[in-house]
Amino acid sequence: MIMKKAFTLLELIFVIVVIGIIAAAIIPRMKNNSLQQAAIQIESHIRYTQHLAMVDDKYDDSDSNWFKKRWQIIFAKQANTDQQWAYTIFSDIVGGNSGKPNKTEIAINPMNHNQRMTGGYNSAQELNVSSSNFVGMQSMNIGKKYGVADMNFSCSQRLVFDYLGRPMKSDLSGNSKPYKENDLITDTCKITLKNESESVVIEINKQTGFIKSTF
Repeated sequence: MIMKKAFTLLELIFVIVVIGIIAAAIIPRMKNNSLQQAAIQIESHIRYTQHLAMVDDKYDDSDSNWFKKRWQIIFAKQANTDQQWAYTIFSDIVGGNSGKPNKTEIAINPMNHNQRMTGGYNSAQELNVSSSNFVGMQSMNIGKKYGVADMNFSCSQRLVFDYLGRPMKSDLSGNSKPYKENDLITDTCKITLKNESESVVIEINKQTGFIKSTF
């Protein structure tokens, strides 16, 4: 005669308790974490800036200022970002190479060619995140979109990439030659995103530009 095994009440209670403990540990991690989402998006856009710099080499032997046109990403908190942290991807191609992007210099969103890759910048209404004429991307205003309350930078708030994808730390608008001493970052660049209770660190390798986040 074959005896059928069955769970006792105590075993069932034990299983339920274990499932409850596992769920308590896992479910919070599965919930949307806006700060992590912001970090993942920024990682992606830094990589995209690096990609643009490598495929769109600005070298031009007829232009002594060609190097000022390198692709870069700049983080800012100002009036046209509604005093929220935001960032912009651009190539400083307009005469004078001011280091401050205008609409024509900002990268076009590859997913929507009607949008420019900025969360707000300078005094133009088209680049004001609060304007009905805004041509940028609301998601790149990470203060509004993801609740990023503060950002800290171990390097500059501006990252420029050369044709090898190496990160540079300075505003090139004042440079007189393609490379000057200490233009390439000399240590891992760390960008820290903060909200009221958490922080995330994005690290950019000084030699390769490889990016990773620590949650």
